[in-house]
Amino acid sequence: MPNSTRRFGRPALAAALLAATALSGVAVWQIVPASAQTTTEHTAPIDVGHPATQALPGFADLVQKVSPAVVTISSTMREQSDDQSSPFPPGSRQEQEFGRFFGTPHQGGTHIVHALGSGFIVDSEGHVVTNDHVVKDATDIQVTLADGRKMAAKVVGVDPKTDLAVLQVKSDTPLPHLALGDSDAARVGDWVVAVGNPFGLGGTVTAGILSARGRHIGEGPYDDFLQIDAPINKGNSGGPLFAQDGTVIGVNTAIYSPSGGSVGIGFAIPSSVVKQVVGQLEANGRVERSWLGVAAQPVSQTMAKALHLTDTTGALVAEVQKDSPASSAGIQPGDVITKIGSQAVKDPRGLSQMVASLRSGSEQQVTVFRNGQDKTLAVAVVTQPDQGATVQAAAAEQGPKLGLALAPLDDRARQEMNLPQSQKGVVIAEVKQDSPAMMAGLKAGDILETVGNQTITTPQQAVMALQAGTQKSGAVALRVLRDGHEAFVALSATVANEG
Repeated sequence: MPNSTRRFGRPALAAALLAATALSGVAVWQIVPASAQTTTEHTAPIDVGHPATQALPGFADLVQKVSPAVVTISSTMREQSDDQSSPFPPGSRQEQEFGRFFGTPHQGGTHIVHALGSGFIVDSEGHVVTNDHVVKDATDIQVTLADGRKMAAKVVGVDPKTDLAVLQVKSDTPLPHLALGDSDAARVGDWVVAVGNPFGLGGTVTAGILSARGRHIGEGPYDDFLQIDAPINKGNSGGPLFAQDGTVIGVNTAIYSPSGGSVGIGFAIPSSVVKQVVGQLEANGRVERSWLGVAAQPVSQTMAKALHLTDTTGALVAEVQKDSPASSAGIQPGDVITKIGSQAVKDPRGLSQMVASLRSGSEQQVTVFRNGQDKTLAVAVVTQPDQGATVQAAAAEQGPKLGLALAPLDDRARQEMNLPQSQKGVVIAEVKQDSPAMMAGLKAGDILETVGNQTITTPQQAVMALQAGTQKSGAVALRVLRDGHEAFVALSATVANEG
């Protein structure tokens, strides 16, 4: 992944696009003079302001003003190789060559990967906004300014659910920075300008229009992308999208492309989302969102008819989590949530966005449609439960740091991972780079079932068992479930320094 930009594309649509391209090569066009055209009725022309007489806008002044605050981001990370052992004799030239490309057994089967992306400075303190996927799992991050200065950057906080990250660099001199604008005021058809680092070229400017709003591309519950036709490519990820007044109205994030290059369909996170997330990341290093505790699905035409609804708006509750705010308030599976307060709920995605923005601890009036009539329930929303409990020396400062985070294996996780209700254990949510957990071969998504001879059911229980096992003998045997197969892994509390 030399340049960082996500790419989306459905095979069927890609085929349709390719077919359209092939057909265009044999199309025959006939130009008919206006005098030869006939019409059956006369209508008044639509006045579009005589576009032929209007000069296209130039962006040179805007670009000159904003470019100094746009940066190139270089990140280094270790990736786990599929094969962790060399097939060649130890010490042989072939093994050395194998290690150069795939990582040696002493590196735990890892190899170094470099990624390039974009970002922009948002204040005089050196905070830099970019995409989470540009710096995810990075062991080293460097920011290069437009004037060529290079600075080491540290991660202040990340929010994978919106794919945003905040970094910080230190400078002895004031840094240029950009203002976040009002994406809600941007209209479809407005000119937009993107600046970034496509394919590692750096300092590249492209222009286009805002093509659509509120796009959902399947990245998460908070999708609300701006669609643009200003060309963005690999490496543009994390770069700013500008309105004509020079304010940032979006963070360029993804492209739709069957070929890997720009085809005029790009997506940017709107600044209305960026403001909320960046503010929390700068203040707390993480984002807190409110939570109802329901799994919802759209209302289809058939379902609307079956439930005697007049239309398909709302969010149909498929599941209510135990001991959640929704459960306490009396929300039931089969309810259709139609309003929160006075705001109408359009669909499940809209419900997720509305709930996330609510103040934790506040009481909300939630309207549901049940058994043919509306019912209003008082719901006390709370902060989303922390999905992970980091495994480190919680009981003693001198305890071992193993480098993994654990999350409960609840009903939601079982459903997402297609696991039976009988499955026990905890989810390994994160594995830190160069940690004992990574060297042991553990991966995010593994199910930790036992520590030693103890069956695990909660993250807290796992923490205590891991600490006890590693402190007693320096290593402990784990049984993990991965891709439907169980295996034992030996986890040591110490890792040899690689020099």
